[in-house]
Amino acid sequence: MANVSDRDLGMHRRITRRDFINGVAIPVGGALVLPRWASALGQPRAPEQAPDYYPPTETGMRGSHDGSWEVGHRMRDQRGWDLSGARDTGERYDLVIVGGGISGLAAAHFFITHVGREARVLVLDNHDDFGGHAKRNEFHYNGRMLALNGGTLNIESPERYNAPSRTLLDAIGIDLDRFRSDNAEGRGLYRRLGLGSAYFFDTETWGADRFVKRDGGRGYTAEFLSKTPLTATAQRDLLALYNGTLPDYLPALSSAEKKARLAKMSYTDFMLKVVKVDPQVMWFFQGAGNGSFAVGADALPALFAWETGQPGFSGMHLEPTPDGVLADLPGGHHGRQRPGGGSVHFPDGNATLTRLLVRWLIPTAVPGTTQEDVGTARVDYGRLDRSNQAARIRLNSTVVNVRHRGAGSARDVEVSYVRGGQTHQVKARACVMACWNTVIPYLVPELPDRQKAALAFGVKGPLVYTSIAIRNWTAFQNLGVSRISTPSMYHTRVALDEAVSLGDLRHAASPEEPIVLSLARYPAAPGKPRREQHRIGRQDLLSTTFETFERKLRDQLGRVLGGGGFDPGRDIVAISVNRWPHGYAYTYNSLYDPMEWVFTSTNERPCVVGRQPFGQITIANSDAAASPHTDAAILEAHRAVQEVLQRRAMPVLGA
Repeated sequence: MANVSDRDLGMHRRITRRDFINGVAIPVGGALVLPRWASALGQPRAPEQAPDYYPPTETGMRGSHDGSWEVGHRMRDQRGWDLSGARDTGERYDLVIVGGGISGLAAAHFFITHVGREARVLVLDNHDDFGGHAKRNEFHYNGRMLALNGGTLNIESPERYNAPSRTLLDAIGIDLDRFRSDNAEGRGLYRRLGLGSAYFFDTETWGADRFVKRDGGRGYTAEFLSKTPLTATAQRDLLALYNGTLPDYLPALSSAEKKARLAKMSYTDFMLKVVKVDPQVMWFFQGAGNGSFAVGADALPALFAWETGQPGFSGMHLEPTPDGVLADLPGGHHGRQRPGGGSVHFPDGNATLTRLLVRWLIPTAVPGTTQEDVGTARVDYGRLDRSNQAARIRLNSTVVNVRHRGAGSARDVEVSYVRGGQTHQVKARACVMACWNTVIPYLVPELPDRQKAALAFGVKGPLVYTSIAIRNWTAFQNLGVSRISTPSMYHTRVALDEAVSLGDLRHAASPEEPIVLSLARYPAAPGKPRREQHRIGRQDLLSTTFETFERKLRDQLGRVLGGGGFDPGRDIVAISVNRWPHGYAYTYNSLYDPMEWVFTSTNERPCVVGRQPFGQITIANSDAAASPHTDAAILEAHRAVQEVLQRRAMPVLGA
């Protein structure tokens, strides 16, 4: 769709093109003004009490939405926060938790489970919704509710879950076997319709747009490759990777020696310099590693590529990696699944988990009693922060300082946060920092320098999950696909959402019904060191407006799906761009980090040094495990709460 106009793309359509300050819409490019509820004096009126306050249905720029990060960046830039005008709310808690993501909510669960419902726990979060990265995008169209994950995708390899994580899932009512059974037939929908996958070769890379459907099976066939713009040499090399007999490229080395060599070589270098494939071949594999590490093949160790099933290693005679390495380490990569395992994806991803967690913490806030009815439950945000309950969740509240006050048995923790433009303070007997590691040194300036350096080491990987509600998916049916890889376009894939249902949250049964598309983007700077790539990608996300995203999305969908009759000016209902500048937790990478950090549980790893308790302050989050996985976030929450309980036996305030 070269040179198409904004009107042709549907940029004039009345869908949301707004950014948000703490859930309150302002025009893009407009003045940054405080919303009406923000009072300069006293406690501001809580936006969550508004009858139409419902973040899951907000569209436009979501994820780390505008209004959630500005205070934090200001605190970072001025290296602290002026507390001279802070207002003491007079509130006292047994535990304050900084961060309302999976780890923070799990910490509240574990604490209340141990202490009892007489406990008083406050969870503070800077976003307009709970869940951290595990949020949902919810759309309503023609009487249908549609939902997709706005972040955390699935319960990956549940057969590997640690004991605290399995206990928590059971306690909040998650039954994975029942969910699998209920969706056994539905998951085969696309297959029954004959929908496969395809690649889209874009004009910018290949000189002309070309849609080529895959012909099934693993690898690539000569018939498929003949329809692509690849040279004859590149086609031959791709066929050989999957169908030929590859040599042992390191014949003089033992399996262990080969693995050590591959651990220090990128997958790109392995393919280009060792296997010596045509450079065009790497177009297919440039994104290898994106889904786990938020970087591509240039920053992916070749050993990890082998571990996750990428081609090129069939003649290397590498011995299988024993259980307990990579996948089972704290911070492991979950690269391989045991027989009978497999990931579980609810319609809204792990937002189902966080909604069930909130129901356990505050039963009146999430109606219903089962895993199934939470799918369509409407959360009552006005009930999250009430004084007569064990747990309170206070949204739109950015913590700016955490420090100890008092001495001896009277020592407690003072937590300062900004809400509605005013700095407030609460006190607690203990505090769990369930936010990003990199922000903790700014929030807790008393920490030892070595611990601050360890916390600052890991740079989180930026990513974008975009959800697009469309009127129907007949274009996919016409093209015969459910997923299209677009490696060199703005978003690297376009896919129909997984065909699963949860209670009355039903997946589309036919192509004539509305559905949500799932697209992904991993901004990076190939060729640079991994952490630098993450920093550059983060700035890319924070500087890109929603209008830019929307135009690129409409253009991409029009070009990729146009052959099936898709019209971006007609068929798009709504767009939610889930921007995560601080996305995946940093996992150790053998190209850049010491080998012992990657393959052993050494206490010298920065994540271990950084998560040490400091007085009544403990640390929980996925960064503390150097792993982006949900079970890692839960495990670290359990550890942090155990440290609280061990370091200060306490009668609860409500007892």
